Amino acid sequence: MSETTTSSCACGTSDTGERRAVAVDPEIKKAVLLRLRRIEGQVRGLQRMVEEERYCADIITQVASVQEALRGTARALLQNHLRHCASAAIRSGDAAAAEAMYE
Repeated sequence: MSETTTSSCACGTSDTGERRAVAVDPEIKKAVLLRLRRIEGQVRGLQRMVEEERYCADIITQVASVQEALRGTARALLQNHLRHCASAAIRSGDAAAAEAMYE
């Protein structure tokens, strides 16, 4: 994922109180969706392996691969959140907003 600079927080709260991204960087969104599509394919492969009664150790190896891919996706999202949302909230001086970014 490329590093981007934004002047505003990418996270916010809607009128209904729901927290959601309000200014998602298109490159980050594209990269995360690409990762998730790849993971989706891996999970479909796991389903086939189970249906075909493949060797358990091979299935477990693939499960570990999917888990690591999900962890990588989570790391990328967290890195973006900390780089943009949390740091903007801290810079704003609003203690409540800063605390909310860590929830």
